[in-house]
Amino acid sequence: GKDSMVKEQAHTVRSYEQQLAQLRGMMVSMGRLVTQQTEQAVAAVVEGDTEAGRAAQALDPQVDQLERDIETLAIRLLALRAPMAGDLREIVAAMKISGDLERIGDCAASVAKRALKVEAVPTDVPAGALRSMGRLVQENLRRAIDALDQRDSARAVEVWQSDAAVDELYTAMFRELVTYMMEDPRTIRSCTHLLFIAKNLERIGDHATNIAERVYYAATGEMLPTERPRGGASVR
Repeated sequence: GKDSMVKEQAHTVRSYEQQLAQLRGMMVSMGRLVTQQTEQAVAAVVEGDTEAGRAAQALDPQVDQLERDIETLAIRLLALRAPMAGDLREIVAAMKISGDLERIGDCAASVAKRALKVEAVPTDVPAGALRSMGRLVQENLRRAIDALDQRDSARAVEVWQSDAAVDELYTAMFRELVTYMMEDPRTIRSCTHLLFIAKNLERIGDHATNIAERVYYAATGEMLPTERPRGGASVR
């Protein structure tokens, strides 16, 4: 009678908590995976590490599978558990964040693929800018995943604020590479490669910022302002 009903309810709550914990665990695994992919892709570009480039591409199916698993579990939780308030925000955020993570994986894989074919880098200057950009984007991504892991809204704000620096680096690099191409048409091929790589790194930065915004919303129930802090004019 009543006893078994209470037990039944307790059991349901426990397995709901377990499922929520499982969802969180999958999110963090996916986050760590795309962070690794990004690090490998940057190493392929900046250090000419072909092993890392191949490894980054090889992780792609795993990332895609995690996205599908997260979506399936999130939908199941929404349908069967009718979650409220913070839980509801978190589960909806998980579906959106997994999409951003999947895109980060795609960008990292394209960078790696491109790095394996990259022509001779024209000079040290853009390579230096690319190195700084790679470092900054990796740092932001790591912080975004930490914010996700700890559901830390303050850390999410930090990531959101650092996006301007990534955009500034991209803009500076874009101008520099265009100048090279105009001065010496022989650099056009390699500069185009570098531009493509820089654009993908900038996109990874954007997705990291999206993740931070969603973590912030899930944690606080409030949205960060839609206008991101921008540094200088941005090249689009």
